[in-house]
Amino acid sequence: MKIFPILATCLVSIAVVPVGARAQQEAGAVHLTLDAAIARALDASHRVRELNARQEAARATWDARQAADRPQLSVQAGYTRTNHVDEFGVGLPGQSFKVIYPDIPDNYRTRLDLQWPIYSFGRTAALERLAQAEAEASSKDVDVARADLRLEVTRAFWALVTARESVHVLEESVKRMDASLQDVQNRLKVGLVPPNDVSSVQAQRSRQQMLVIQARNQVDLVTADLARLVGLPPDARIEPDATLQEPPPPAADLGALVAEARQARPERQALARRVAEAGQRREAALAGRRPILAVGAGVDYARPNPRIFPRLGEFRESWDASVNLSWLLWDGGRTGADIAEATASQRAIAERLADLDSALDVEVRQRWLDVASSRAAVAAAADAVSAATEARRVVGERFASGVATSTDVLDAQVALLQAELDRTQVLANVRLAEARLNRAVGR
Repeated sequence: MKIFPILATCLVSIAVVPVGARAQQEAGAVHLTLDAAIARALDASHRVRELNARQEAARATWDARQAADRPQLSVQAGYTRTNHVDEFGVGLPGQSFKVIYPDIPDNYRTRLDLQWPIYSFGRTAALERLAQAEAEASSKDVDVARADLRLEVTRAFWALVTARESVHVLEESVKRMDASLQDVQNRLKVGLVPPNDVSSVQAQRSRQQMLVIQARNQVDLVTADLARLVGLPPDARIEPDATLQEPPPPAADLGALVAEARQARPERQALARRVAEAGQRREAALAGRRPILAVGAGVDYARPNPRIFPRLGEFRESWDASVNLSWLLWDGGRTGADIAEATASQRAIAERLADLDSALDVEVRQRWLDVASSRAAVAAAADAVSAATEARRVVGERFASGVATSTDVLDAQVALLQAELDRTQVLANVRLAEARLNRAVGR
């Protein structure tokens, strides 16, 4: 029978943290509210940074498409070495020999060139709208990642609060078991209870002390998970500035939530923009069958200048201006394939959007029902705690009067502990259900 006091003593020695060490941990702890944790997580998320970079790339592509219909001005320069040739010239009566094609092996050329595609029959505009749609869709992808991260941080935050509250509930239960154990030991000394009653209480206390150790380990696990999300070291000490309290007022009407989700969900907005993007890709592919009208101009400064006759071994300038029409008459089916690919892509994305709409109604309804059931469970859990507390009080009084056994007291203690743990979990479930509902609605 002495094994139970020894086991209880060992478990207590394992679980107890020195006061100085605990004070040191609390001094170096990071205090976080839920909003602060979400803000830190958004700043530290590599996924959000990646999507922000992709959004910047999409916006840069949009800027490039916008610049495609603007004039381009360039400077060109070159040097060419040619072989020696026999000079060509004519001799006129009464005049010296006139060189028409001299031997100039060193050729220098500079040019200031202007090119301006003034009209592409819709191709440039379609590509610009395509890039704009992709940039807008990329911004919605960032919103999706942010919403997912907010939900994950909320889950980890309330998991930590729940774990810490569970530790508190279990520690209070161990204190009550200590009081009961002391009472039973005193009764054993005066011969009012048999020895097995003491052993039963010691066994139950040891079991609850084991639950305390497991709950503290769970606190460490969820703390490491939250630290990872908010960009802190895994061994960081986090003190959540929140408590499990009664839930706020009920959510809005289900129909209003579904309508809000159709307007606010970033996934749906991204898909809608990509449907438009696929349509613009098809328009750009169709424009491949149309001509392109462009103007060009330039100033040459060369030695020798090939536009000046006869050739001279000196720098001379010249200029030109042109209007060019380019029309691709046959490309072996490439444009037709591009049109078919863009059309099929648009149809596929439209079907995905329709599938999301059909699933969105069910998801919002499910999350709304989860919130409603969790709220109802809070009242039931509170009643269970009140009833278990009263039952334990009555059993304690009967035990003190000698009309109840220690087994009855143990059963009341266990029932109260379970009711308090259930209430803690129900309160946490309400917070998580509300977070999931907000994510489903797109808030």
